[in-house]
Amino acid sequence: MSNRRHFLSLAALGLASTSALADSLTYRSFHAALEQNAQMSVYANGTGDLHAQATVLGCLPADLNGVFFRNGPGRFELGGERYHHWFDGDGFAQRWQIANGKVHHIGRFVATQKFEEESRAGRFLYPAFGTYVDRKRFKKNDVINVANTNLLPFNGSVYALWEGGSATELDPLTLQTRGIKTWRDDLKAMPFSAHPKMDPDGGLWNFGVMPGSDQLAIYRLNKVGEVMRTALIPVPQLNMVHDFVVSGRHLIFLLPPYDMQPGPEVSLAGSMRWAGERRPLRAVVISRDTLALRQVFELPARSVFHLGNAYEDGACTRLDAVLHDGDVLPRPGLPMRGEMRMLADNPSNAVQITLDYTTGQAREARLFGVSEFPRVAPQVVSARHRKLLVLGSSSRHELILDSVNLIDTDSGKADSYAFGPGWQMEEHVLVPRRGARSETDGFVVGVAQDTRRQQSVLTVFEAHNIKAGPVALARLPYRAPVCFHGNFLA
Repeated sequence: MSNRRHFLSLAALGLASTSALADSLTYRSFHAALEQNAQMSVYANGTGDLHAQATVLGCLPADLNGVFFRNGPGRFELGGERYHHWFDGDGFAQRWQIANGKVHHIGRFVATQKFEEESRAGRFLYPAFGTYVDRKRFKKNDVINVANTNLLPFNGSVYALWEGGSATELDPLTLQTRGIKTWRDDLKAMPFSAHPKMDPDGGLWNFGVMPGSDQLAIYRLNKVGEVMRTALIPVPQLNMVHDFVVSGRHLIFLLPPYDMQPGPEVSLAGSMRWAGERRPLRAVVISRDTLALRQVFELPARSVFHLGNAYEDGACTRLDAVLHDGDVLPRPGLPMRGEMRMLADNPSNAVQITLDYTTGQAREARLFGVSEFPRVAPQVVSARHRKLLVLGSSSRHELILDSVNLIDTDSGKADSYAFGPGWQMEEHVLVPRRGARSETDGFVVGVAQDTRRQQSVLTVFEAHNIKAGPVALARLPYRAPVCFHGNFLA
């Protein structure tokens, strides 16, 4: 990538625009709300390493054995100050070991350069996505890498992933931090997104974006982690992209309409201005064979974080996504100061989008209402799928996901189970049985927060019968930090 230096220098303009926690209002307002509302505990500060055997209620399936790796933000407070955005917290990696009817859990902070320096200083030093901090200057994006978004088992190791920088390698058994992973010397410090997609051959696709660079970096790694192909693709107004999908012939990115307007004492999130009144949501399609831009489609302006899967259907590509009305970037900042807002402010829908290359038109069909974290069975990634797993909300009033739903994408029917008040669900995944013959021949595994008991709970469902409820719950004797994403390694 001959343009690597240019890519990173442009990206640094956006990162350098962030800077210092000017008040303690966020800290005080959150802790006042926490005293009144136990549901706020899922946004409370994590303090250190965790290790315990869970208490199993019900019966863990005999053929469910493996490790569920999870990652998310764990440290939100330091030196009496609190971050302003949920995405800012330092990464806290977790390992749920399921074997012989027992569940063991360990969790520890990812020892990034940022985490170690700030721990020694006893206060935040570097900028975060949604919080203005400028106590210490930096020149490289990996200095502020929080490694807090996903945990990827790959080629015998485990990687903590973040949007704007390198993967961080961890020991797969102990979660001890090994250090920054450089896939190839000329790719050092290039952003390696938190949502890589596995190929049937064991390799993976991934991408990287830095706001302000207007370039999309594409990577193709083989199953032993060697970089086989790369590309830098110019894409104008490329200011936010979190996820993508890979079909048989294409890589597809949904780009919500944000403008980047850096300013003094403004966080990176604060510099992202919603432009939905002027621009559409764009679907950018890249050819897998050539890594060249094939086509751009336009849809009504919405925000998007997560996509499900994509497959080819004749002259069309079909893909799943969760689309949110309007600007959702400020919303994860609300619980950081102790607020829960009406879901009606930015309602979401899980949809299936059809990209028609002949007509140049994009169509969408609604699959499910308020939802997030779409996943499909690993054996159908990039191929035709008929089941989409999402979390949903049974509340019309608060930002709480409390149901697990497996949607039939052909009929639109959902097999659902709601945990109800006092629970908050984290992302769930489909785990196939060995030799699975269908997408529901296996299990749905996830984590839930029981806010009434202040416990984190591993949940296990039979994938063919979600509505029957979990066949097993594995309760920890403590609350572990809420995670964003993870993967199951059988």
